[in-house]
Amino acid sequence: MNKPLRHVWLVTGLLFILLFTSTTYFQVIAQNRLNAHGQNDRTLYNEYGRHRGPIVVDGEAIASSQESGDTYGYLRSYDPGGMYAPVTGYYSVVYGFTGIERSLNETLSGDADALFYHRLSAILSGRQGQGASVELTLDAGAQEAAWEALDGRRGSVVALDPETGAVLAMVSAPSFDPNRLASHDTGAVSRAWSELNDDPDRPLTNRAIGGALSPPGSAFKLVVAAAALESGEYTAETEIPGPGTYQLPNSSAVMNNRAAGGTEPCGPDDVSTLAEALRQSCNTSFAMLGTEVGEEQLRETAEGFGFGQRLEIPLSVTPSTIGSELDAAQLATTSIGQYETRVTPLQMAMVAGAFANDGVVMEPQLVQAVRTNDLSTVAELSPKELGQPVTAANAAQMRQMMVGVVEDGTGAGAAIEGAEVGGKTGTAEWGEDRAPHSWYVGYGQQGDQKIAVAVLVEEGGYGSRTAAPIAKDVMEAVIQP
Repeated sequence: MNKPLRHVWLVTGLLFILLFTSTTYFQVIAQNRLNAHGQNDRTLYNEYGRHRGPIVVDGEAIASSQESGDTYGYLRSYDPGGMYAPVTGYYSVVYGFTGIERSLNETLSGDADALFYHRLSAILSGRQGQGASVELTLDAGAQEAAWEALDGRRGSVVALDPETGAVLAMVSAPSFDPNRLASHDTGAVSRAWSELNDDPDRPLTNRAIGGALSPPGSAFKLVVAAAALESGEYTAETEIPGPGTYQLPNSSAVMNNRAAGGTEPCGPDDVSTLAEALRQSCNTSFAMLGTEVGEEQLRETAEGFGFGQRLEIPLSVTPSTIGSELDAAQLATTSIGQYETRVTPLQMAMVAGAFANDGVVMEPQLVQAVRTNDLSTVAELSPKELGQPVTAANAAQMRQMMVGVVEDGTGAGAAIEGAEVGGKTGTAEWGEDRAPHSWYVGYGQQGDQKIAVAVLVEEGGYGSRTAAPIAKDVMEAVIQP
């Protein structure tokens, strides 16, 4: 063979190898990643041509598919849309999918490995394949109570079953109508997309689990109190200092003891018990307590509650944080829920849930069950322990102190007649010339019924006035007969 022919064969061979390699990569190695990509139009067209499984709450479909009579085959619809939108997400032929629609796409579309035999059965019988239904853990009554109580104000509400980790309510406001993004009118979808993304209130963000995380303010004192108990050096009745003002260590800054610049001490001779300091929400007491307990103990306790952990519920949760490498002044400020402390409402509900569950944090879960169209169960919720940041004895002390906050402290707005309710309010500063964020974190129990809840109202002012009554409405929806 002459030299030119050898060159032709060499080039042809290399091209064949490159073609074979690229085809193998995209069809085998990268197949799942490309199919799961939210803006893979081909995948969306294929999936729109078959019946997608519903998303269900308390037996009612909040997301379902109906025949559309157009080239797509089926139209995804949401009812009621905005109240559940941060959880369901949207399913759009233009912009892909988010929320549960994305996290459980293979289940809803029928492509999950667990549904293989159901797909095979459909093929052999000549029936059209259908996706599985996803039943959420949400309690419709609690969700509606949270939605109505928040009343469109920027913020979020999360409620959990402390014993199983089931998410009973997850509301983020302002929200959006996912039907606008699921429409087959691509022009209208594009206009809705631009409007939602240009909105400074970020309606597409699920504030319950992500976005720009917020400082928890005094609600974080629950974590500091728990760390003190776990150190073995403190009990609820241990006396701690609480002067009217406190000059931060190695700093010229002075911390006031109360909100709005108050300088009253926390007890006779500037001393009170830990329980009394929590009831009064004394800033100086907890700033000094945090520095005494130390960063190592505080961080260990916070991480036990889930701080710093990446969770999939199956929605992705942004990890909460207390910052890093804190000096003494920063640790003092962190101990009242400020400085770099940033949390999700879900994380704070997990904190309250641990105290209501004898110190054990359960992994939050949003999916109760997955079922095929013939109601065969593919998967069910299986409670999982995430950790135990406090002992059962210390959890009992925390509950006792939190009950005191509600019965005779800043959390009175969350009290429910005939039920045990414990909690902690928070008023978190976050920007100059901006109203503080309003927090309430706590639990409620009546008989065998339990609920843990966290409420955040952005720029809502005092937690006692704004967030606590919202928490009451949500808890009543679950623990009242």
